[in-house]
Amino acid sequence: MLRIYDTLTGQVEEIAPARGLRMYACAPPVHRRADLGDLRPALLSDLIRRVLERHRVRMVVCLGVDDVGCPAESARAYEEASARDAAALNLRSPELSPRAAEHAAEVVELVAALVERGHAYAADGGWVFFDSAGSPSYGELSGEKDPDGGDAFPHDGERSPHDGGDGFPHDGPERRRPADWVLWRPADGEAAWDSPWGRGVPGPHVACSAMSSRRLGDRVDIQTGGTELIFPHHEAMRAQSDAAAGHEVVRRWAHSAGLAPGGSAPGPDGVTPGDGPRELAEVAEAGLDPLAVRLAFLRHHYRGPLDLTWDVLRAADGTLRRLRARVAEWSESPSAPMAASYVRRAESALDDDLDTPAALRVLEELERDDAVPPGAKFESFLHLDHVLALDLPADIGKPRP
Repeated sequence: MLRIYDTLTGQVEEIAPARGLRMYACAPPVHRRADLGDLRPALLSDLIRRVLERHRVRMVVCLGVDDVGCPAESARAYEEASARDAAALNLRSPELSPRAAEHAAEVVELVAALVERGHAYAADGGWVFFDSAGSPSYGELSGEKDPDGGDAFPHDGERSPHDGGDGFPHDGPERRRPADWVLWRPADGEAAWDSPWGRGVPGPHVACSAMSSRRLGDRVDIQTGGTELIFPHHEAMRAQSDAAAGHEVVRRWAHSAGLAPGGSAPGPDGVTPGDGPRELAEVAEAGLDPLAVRLAFLRHHYRGPLDLTWDVLRAADGTLRRLRARVAEWSESPSAPMAASYVRRAESALDDDLDTPAALRVLEELERDDAVPPGAKFESFLHLDHVLALDLPADIGKPRP
């Protein structure tokens, strides 16, 4: 069974065997065009799904779209662009893709429930804050145990997914503690919703809790995202959802490390940016297969930082073309059973915290092994491509150069 690093426990944990599992992830942003850094965490979700489905687990994946405050037309355009990018990378579509703007009632209901149960408080002017003091586990996900620990909890400025910046200044009434964060803030205009506290919009974290609860219930087996979401977004989500449910909602938290596309500033993972594309469209425009991006991601462990330079992508594109040519060549040989020992080693690597670099090394070793019949190599590569999803049979039937 799959074992994966749980950010909360700090250990590699086994995903408990089950006939069905529920997974939640935040969709790429819809206030701007998604970049390659947004796609790496999406690959993590896809790998988890594919590996678990290999174990005959039925997955229900919910991809929450936070479109609060975004003009509907531009939000849909960015959402559709992200869906095209996902398809180009062979990322499986989620079963559920709720939009926050369509869950106003659920958001207001959740905030009201938190206030009623003493986990949140209303302040003057139509503001509502989550009371961090009532959440003793707050800070465990990000590693900060003290809710009043100062700079580790900079909630004097909320990170907003709606304005494209690092956050907006808190211009409302005094909150009880610096660690308390906004659940509801007053606002006017078409984007504002009616609520018991007046017209306004939700804070940057509560809509995801509401969508997850509405679509998956109060038990979520896995939640994924990039490391930049651990704090404050996932930390706040965990506190909100657990307070509303009365128990731990998410069983396992999995996070993908950062990516430094060319021209970006070094991220929290210390990645030094190099000369590389920012968006997937640039890869195709350069004459490279978009799945070279997927292969480049797979060549690096998801928890390790990656500088996605053009050199890295060109090397991945060359490898991808070579492997496809080899698979097409092997397809013309008599069929033979899979190379069981190689397949077991590759699958074991995938089960071991999604060690895709090790799985790819096994494939390259199999490619070079002259003792294995070509037909066995063909069957083995096709079998493993169900998880790797590199379209390795793509050149079958095509004229050879």
